[in-house]
Amino acid sequence: MIAGSSSSATGVSAAQAIVGRATRVTIDLGALRHNLSVARVIAPRAKIMAAIKANGYGHGLERVATALQGADALGVACINEALALRMAGIEAPITLLEGFFQANEIPLLQAYHFEAVVHEASQVEALERSHYGPVRVWIKVDTGMHRLGFAPGATRGIWRRLNALEGVEVVGFMTHLACADDQTDPATPRQLALFEETVQGLPGERAIANSAGVLGWPESHVEWIRPGVMLYGISPFLEGRGPEAKLRPVMTLHSELIAVNHIPKGGAVGYGGTWRAPETLPVGVVAVGYGDGYPRHAPAGTPVLLNGKPVPLIGRVSMDMITVDLRGQPHARAGDPVVLWGEGLPAELIAERAGTIAYELLCGVTQRVRCEEVTSD
Repeated sequence: MIAGSSSSATGVSAAQAIVGRATRVTIDLGALRHNLSVARVIAPRAKIMAAIKANGYGHGLERVATALQGADALGVACINEALALRMAGIEAPITLLEGFFQANEIPLLQAYHFEAVVHEASQVEALERSHYGPVRVWIKVDTGMHRLGFAPGATRGIWRRLNALEGVEVVGFMTHLACADDQTDPATPRQLALFEETVQGLPGERAIANSAGVLGWPESHVEWIRPGVMLYGISPFLEGRGPEAKLRPVMTLHSELIAVNHIPKGGAVGYGGTWRAPETLPVGVVAVGYGDGYPRHAPAGTPVLLNGKPVPLIGRVSMDMITVDLRGQPHARAGDPVVLWGEGLPAELIAERAGTIAYELLCGVTQRVRCEEVTSD
């Protein structure tokens, strides 16, 4: 029995020491804090509500909240995310950007000092029926996104109803910019003008700017800004790149070559044989696939960094592997390092090639991918 127990313990210890697949993400906390400082420099008079919803845009909710202690408040989607932060010891002000979904969440708003966005009449009715307080709320105005928020003509009436409640404090008003990622689109000036007209003369603070507003629309810098994707080093603009805005990538997805094969001219590569070798050539196999979060629809030619230099993806992306054309690096060997996006290879570029957006790449990394924290200067 003792021998068996010892063997079992040794086996567990050995298993813990095994690295396994080289596929991993590194999260650069120094880059995260740098990107926050970029927002602070661009809008020096505004307070910052850092958006960390959706597991910190895939970077780890608690990790990001801890690293962004320089923010004035944190923005999450719902009470589940907010409670997870409080349970982790995060004491920063937290705003629920989708507000509360059920009336039984209202006492938790008060107990844990959460602020909630109110955007729908049923939320107002729930607050009117509630006996809890004080509860701090933001009123959301729909100025053109047509997703959440009160119509401009209804906003003053909503404010009067909420302001009349003894247990409710209206912090202020917010809206969301629908087309700020395109600096030539006239929708943003229209939204800004409508918001100003709607809330003029009403007391409280205002919050308008998302990442695109922060970087491209200084007139949206009011009392609060709400940077999101820019904090993670991603440009919010159409065809933009983070470094153009002095942002640094926070997440880098790494792997390595696990095989090198020599394919004859005309040989088909991958499922369906959609790519055929134009000549005899070396093909590298990389340990990453859509089971790790690499985009399934990335087409042939999508760049992959191998030994710090680009090589093209060939064939279909499979669950655990991709293949790359090694004619540009004929001496590559199994074990050579690969970067799929991040440092040296913008996630925005990979997203464009795959017909998606960088947000989806960051949020889509799966649980089996190891995560390592690093801190750059």
